[in-house]
Amino acid sequence: MKIFPAIDIKDKKCVRLVKGDFENKTEYEMSPVEQAGKYKDHGFKNLHIVDLDGALTGETVNLDIIENIVGKFNLKVEVGGGIRNSDSIQKYIDVGVEKVILGSAAIKDKNFLKKVCEKFSNKIALGLDAKDGYLSVSGWKEKSDQLTLDYLKEVNDYGVSRLIYTDINRDGMKQSPNFYETSKVADISNCPVVISGGVSSIDDIKKAKGFKNIEGVIVGKAIYDGDIKLEELVREDA
Repeated sequence: MKIFPAIDIKDKKCVRLVKGDFENKTEYEMSPVEQAGKYKDHGFKNLHIVDLDGALTGETVNLDIIENIVGKFNLKVEVGGGIRNSDSIQKYIDVGVEKVILGSAAIKDKNFLKKVCEKFSNKIALGLDAKDGYLSVSGWKEKSDQLTLDYLKEVNDYGVSRLIYTDINRDGMKQSPNFYETSKVADISNCPVVISGGVSSIDDIKKAKGFKNIEGVIVGKAIYDGDIKLEELVREDA
């Protein structure tokens, strides 16, 4: 089970949102680079970064910070947030990012997803953010008419290397992930699934290990708020 501590970047700071709401955010004192260093010092190998400025603008706003993190700490980094074209993907790969996460752009244009999976083999992760069974797009501001499982069946053979499933209703709420819906996604997915949204305790991590085709878990707010101690969490990281 891979543990992905999370860093969400907004205005050069580490922040956490509740249910993706930019008006409902908590800012933290530590800079993104300092936070990444803290994770590295504790022995984590993977890192989940979301460029929230990028999610709003569609540009690689915090590329310099992400390049600094990758270069300094030798972590396996996956990055998401407003990545909408091949140029942005290339920029992230050029600075050493392991996986580039596509969300809205892939959901709105399946052909784009197919092309970049072919072009950037084993580098594309697909972020499926769902609310009540339907996919959400554009930084969760729009609910699409696409059922999550129907969409996944359509793109399952495109060559995505990792799938990140987030239940928006659980994100930032620390109420445990939606294991029921996640397991339905993992059952049909051709690539391994990472759980995101709502992780609140070590018990959630242990429970995740019982499901098939789950590669890892993203942990964010529970770390920042001190609900999960990094010393405990890293013991689950394998």
